[in-house]
Amino acid sequence: MTNPLQDLIDSNRRWSAAVRAQDPRFFERLSQQQAPKYLWIGCSDSRVPATQIVDLPPGDIFVQRNVANVVSHTDLNCLSTIQFAVDVLKVEHILVVGHYGCGGVQAVLDDRRLGLVDNWLRHVGDVAQKHAHMLASLDLAHLRNSRLCELNVIEQVTNVCQTTSVIDAWERGQKLSVHAWCYSLFDGHIKDLDMHVDSRLALPSAYRHALDQLLAVPGQPR
Repeated sequence: MTNPLQDLIDSNRRWSAAVRAQDPRFFERLSQQQAPKYLWIGCSDSRVPATQIVDLPPGDIFVQRNVANVVSHTDLNCLSTIQFAVDVLKVEHILVVGHYGCGGVQAVLDDRRLGLVDNWLRHVGDVAQKHAHMLASLDLAHLRNSRLCELNVIEQVTNVCQTTSVIDAWERGQKLSVHAWCYSLFDGHIKDLDMHVDSRLALPSAYRHALDQLLAVPGQPR
């Protein structure tokens, strides 16, 4: 029987050979215990590969992805990933990374039904309702999408900072900070949303600062 995925297997073999030709010990090192400094919480979108867009090799970023990069306090998948990254891997940075043009965010703005995922996107809808005035001030649809993408990341960073794993790490003095980024599919650039939290007490001021930075800019251009 013909393997319908043989082209991917062939690509894998070519990639492996090319990597070993460049660095014969690459896979030997990679097979050892992983020790990433970063946890990346991003969107499932296939166009946003975590290690590639920050030019890091495999093994340097621990990754959790879901539709619209949501951090929900009832999502055991995400919470378990955060706990493992913080308590076992001892990551130093948690990056919540959204991306402009997110289809999940646009579905919320359009009030469009997609199916079961609508229940998941309700989290993004809550963000849109919370910041409805800011979104209404933008005339262009793509600017509203960009702004909601940014607001969603800021709110999800807040959610990360309120998880028991992160709070416990800070209380025991572990070095850990949480950051808000948004990636552009149009030029490949990451925008730092200027929200960096390294303690529980720092969260309120970091949150207000990030929102103030957004208010100072009329809208993120495409």
